[in-house]
Amino acid sequence: MADNTTNSAQTAEADKGYWQANLRLIYISLAIWALVSFGFGILLRPLLSGISVGGTDLGFWFAQQGSILVFLVLIFNYAWRMNKLDAEHGVEED
Repeated sequence: MADNTTNSAQTAEADKGYWQANLRLIYISLAIWALVSFGFGILLRPLLSGISVGGTDLGFWFAQQGSILVFLVLIFNYAWRMNKLDAEHGVEED
């Protein structure tokens, strides 16, 4: 009976570590997404207007294209990191 208790405690601790790592990855991705889309595209646009990218100012570029490109990079990064995290915790898909 003691072995079952110890084993379930270790499993619960491993599950907790997995979800903490998963949530940390989600929070970091959301922070980057918010900074790029809302911060650079809206709040910091006047500061970025002096920098030219592709014939337009950097703030406009972030609002129109940059935030979408960063979002796509975040999606692929999240998928890659989650596959790596799943393999570390033994919950990968076949």
